[in-house]
Amino acid sequence: MKIAAVVFDWAGTMVDFGSVAPVIAMQQAFQAEGLAIEMDEVRADMGRAKRDHVRAILNTPRVTAAWIVARGAAPDERDVDRIHDTVLPFMQQAGAARAQLIPGALETVEALRAQQVLIGSTTGYTREMMTPILAAAAAQGYSPDSVVCAGETKAGRPSPLMLWKTMVDLGVYPSQDVVKVDDAPVGIEEGKAAGCFTIGVAASGNELGLDLESYSAMAAPERAQRLEKARRTLLAAGADLVIESVADLIPALKSAGRF
Repeated sequence: MKIAAVVFDWAGTMVDFGSVAPVIAMQQAFQAEGLAIEMDEVRADMGRAKRDHVRAILNTPRVTAAWIVARGAAPDERDVDRIHDTVLPFMQQAGAARAQLIPGALETVEALRAQQVLIGSTTGYTREMMTPILAAAAAQGYSPDSVVCAGETKAGRPSPLMLWKTMVDLGVYPSQDVVKVDDAPVGIEEGKAAGCFTIGVAASGNELGLDLESYSAMAAPERAQRLEKARRTLLAAGADLVIESVADLIPALKSAGRF
């Protein structure tokens, strides 16, 4: 089956092994509000547009309760707006610091381009958040043919709108000829909602949430156990296939008869 385009997520899929930058930025933004949040509370809704992500964290029962104790009232949309704006500089700083391409990413893109496959991308980051990341990725040789950011469609993930916009920008159809690659369940749901062949990334992404050094240092039995848990989570979200990292994409596509 022909592949017209592959659409990649960013953090945890193509850059930032472990998708660490958004955790750092969210924790800093909430700390600026005088409220500490846990890593798991950030990771629960990873991949959503950052405004939706802030709202989801505020709606977490523990966070809501702590907010009421501190502020005397439940968080509202004014709080969402303020925290979202606060996240921006933290996200730019953390994103730029964590913008190293994941091993194998560039080679995978080069192999796809050699077969005239177009490269798209969607992200839960806004365009402003993406600016330093795009520059850092370009300096390493990665510049997708299309970049669609949060806020550039009426709805973000898990809706298919960003992915459909990418297809329009690239001029590709039908959706069955497009492959979506993502590390978070909400990104998998985006791909399936758009009608794309969708591949989950287990090792480098949000489900393990470990930087490359920590992942590499993990004992083999624990690594295998956590990879299997991540694989099951991504399959449950609808992934057609699950790979460890983007370095495994081409062999996986070949095994699936798609390349």
